[in-house]
Amino acid sequence: MNKKIIFLLLLTTTFGFAQYGYRDSNMIGITLGLNQFNVNTSDIETKPGNGWNIGLSMRGNFYDDWDAIYGLQFSEYNYKVVTKKGVLGDKDVNYKLPCANVTFQLSYKFIENHLSAEFGPMIQINGNAQIDKDDETNLVKGTALTAKDFTKMGNVGVYPVIGITAGVRNARLNVSYQYGVMNMLGKVEGNFKGNASIISGNVIFYF
Repeated sequence: MNKKIIFLLLLTTTFGFAQYGYRDSNMIGITLGLNQFNVNTSDIETKPGNGWNIGLSMRGNFYDDWDAIYGLQFSEYNYKVVTKKGVLGDKDVNYKLPCANVTFQLSYKFIENHLSAEFGPMIQINGNAQIDKDDETNLVKGTALTAKDFTKMGNVGVYPVIGITAGVRNARLNVSYQYGVMNMLGKVEGNFKGNASIISGNVIFYF
């Protein structure tokens, strides 16, 4: 992943935190969690996989019962593509996609410090997917392309996010769903289309 892009994400998020720094009720959150990722496509056969999240966020008052949340998160996404490996038949090849995500969300507070719902955009920056070298020459089922051909990914993704957060003031559980509006398989040779979907469950510790 491009180090300059990651630095820009860190700088942007830090600047966003600073803009809300004068608010007394601001809280910094440390996020730890798991995700389930898949590529929704009718062109190849895929299966979801599990990964992890770690991040930093800032929650502050926005207006009346609304908070604003800035977040920077690093994630590892995993998913599987069904391939053909010689006479051995079908083999699920695991694809690993490390990335950095920046989010801005509005949060409606049903119960102050205990229950809220969030929505907003997430911007994802990533490199190409990674697979084991032993699987690179497998043919992806239903195509004439290899597993390595499908490691080519768009470097920027846009995801609308919806979620719900519940807990106490300093520790909360957040469950969210994100759907990629951009074609993840657009760089693969041929007319392949696929959109990412992500379910995340995170524990947020606020300070």
